[in-house]
Amino acid sequence: MDKQVIIAISREYGSAGHEIAEKVARDLGLKLYDRNMLDDISKDKDIHVEYLEKYDEKPKKLFSSRRVGAYTNSIEEIIAEMQFDYLREKADTGESFVIVGRCAETVLKDRKGLISVFILGNYEVKLKRIMDKYHLSETDAATKIKRHDKHRKQYHNHYSDGKWGDSRLYDLCINSSHLGIDKTAIIIKDYIKEIMDTL
Repeated sequence: MDKQVIIAISREYGSAGHEIAEKVARDLGLKLYDRNMLDDISKDKDIHVEYLEKYDEKPKKLFSSRRVGAYTNSIEEIIAEMQFDYLREKADTGESFVIVGRCAETVLKDRKGLISVFILGNYEVKLKRIMDKYHLSETDAATKIKRHDKHRKQYHNHYSDGKWGDSRLYDLCINSSHLGIDKTAIIIKDYIKEIMDTL
């Protein structure tokens, strides 16, 4: 692409947001950043990647963490800031990419080519997807959805300017349950192309 575009995709658990992000990145020929950025961070900081993964996109523990000025003892916050710095460095190079989660719509809000998307889904569709994907009972799948979305909401609301899932925070909000993965990805790509023409 001639112009830099950064596509920040946030998602409800079970909405197939990650699969849609993969398809958008692949079809547009862009690099996808998600948990894979932890591999680069682990090499750069000489930290075991398994340790980083343990605290990835997790809300900080309120009762065991403290902040004094710019310093914190919260492992969750430290790892979050490492990822935010990583994204800023990638954006500074002029690279175009797709990023899943990591509060990118706030972290990179000053970038001209940023396009933020929130993917949601109907509860019954999300429930069935999680049941099928992980071979879970309905009760276990419901618990998994509730837990993941609670953590995402807490994490996001701690670092972001707006509330997780609030349509005013994103350029585009779309329900993937209506059209499925492929057609939802097409709509997002069409939207991106239209926006790119205005940059």
